[in-house]
Amino acid sequence: MKKLVNYSRLIKFEHTLFAMPFALIGFFMAIRENTSLLSLKLLFLVILCMVFARNAAMGFNRFLDREFDKLNPRTALREIPAGILNPTSVLTFVILNALLFMFATWFINPLCFYLSPVALFVILFYSYTKRFTALCHFVLSLGLAIAPVGAYLAVTGKFGWLPVLIGLIVFFWASGFDIIYALQDESFDKANQLKSIPSYFGKKKALAISRFIHLIAAVFVVVVAVYSNSGWVHWLGAGIFISLLFYQHTLVKHDDLKKVNLAFFTSNGVASVVYGTLVILDIWI
Repeated sequence: MKKLVNYSRLIKFEHTLFAMPFALIGFFMAIRENTSLLSLKLLFLVILCMVFARNAAMGFNRFLDREFDKLNPRTALREIPAGILNPTSVLTFVILNALLFMFATWFINPLCFYLSPVALFVILFYSYTKRFTALCHFVLSLGLAIAPVGAYLAVTGKFGWLPVLIGLIVFFWASGFDIIYALQDESFDKANQLKSIPSYFGKKKALAISRFIHLIAAVFVVVVAVYSNSGWVHWLGAGIFISLLFYQHTLVKHDDLKKVNLAFFTSNGVASVVYGTLVILDIWI
């Protein structure tokens, strides 16, 4: 039981809330568009895929960054540098979850199974990107943006514009808040030749870039509501999401990072859950 708790802390399981609501939006919108009956088995498989994929991605990130984490005071107490979990067991955990992800897609449909290695490549490749490009935030957000597209494919077995538009919300939302989170490591990244928007442009410009990216995310929130011919409950969710999107920028200043965790975890977590709940409710209404 204790080891399970350690692995849960390693991957920050509670942060699954960020992408899961968007995957469920893609799933339920696909049911509406495809006039399909709700399959609890398929829903369970989609949720399993989300969990396994995220476990693999986070575990691999912790495994690959273990030496940097050991040097960084902010991350020195993470499970690998603190000696709570050894690197070999974490890598085994990553491989197991990657295989379970592919295994779950096999029971969904052939297209999802054939595309599963592509999804794994994107979400695992992110962990390398900070070593050579400041655009690493966008590779992270691309990995999260796959979720609603994959859930839509699970139901329909084909691509469509709607899941892509939902994915674009996630892409710009997640890259924007990851830039905010990276503000904490600006000095460490510079000293260790790691790349990020804050380490390349500085905190002040990085925050301005994040605000602009979140403005684009807000535009796509509106586009999705219009494109899907949504009702007032969806629009309420869109309004709350956009409000929280920009609320986080009132919490963080380039010279005051005390509320980064409030902006990153609380604001974005609440935004995702509320938006997902209201959009899905609107679909059923």
